[in-house]
Amino acid sequence: MNKNLYYVAIAFFGMINGIPFFHPMYILAFGYSVQLMAAPFFGNTNLIAYFAALMLSTATIILGGIPAAIYERFVGAKDDSTVTSLWIWLAGTALLTLPAIGNFIQFGL
Repeated sequence: MNKNLYYVAIAFFGMINGIPFFHPMYILAFGYSVQLMAAPFFGNTNLIAYFAALMLSTATIILGGIPAAIYERFVGAKDDSTVTSLWIWLAGTALLTLPAIGNFIQFGL
């Protein structure tokens, strides 16, 4: 499989996890975003909601990549990501997205 397809799948899982009200942690992320970004976004609730979704998506991709980075460090990979590390990254993001996948399938887009 082409490495770009792994990246697209990882981004897809991050996107599903960041869609508002699909993930149980969204409400917590929105609460923190209201406290942090109310002044820079002039209290605009829509912008704060988008920022919370972006934070949740980014956190999913970062946290899913930690086991892959540990694997690459353990193996000693010096070049681009290996296929095995991309599989680990994809599995990590998929596991983090499991709570949101049920709601995504139930409600659809």
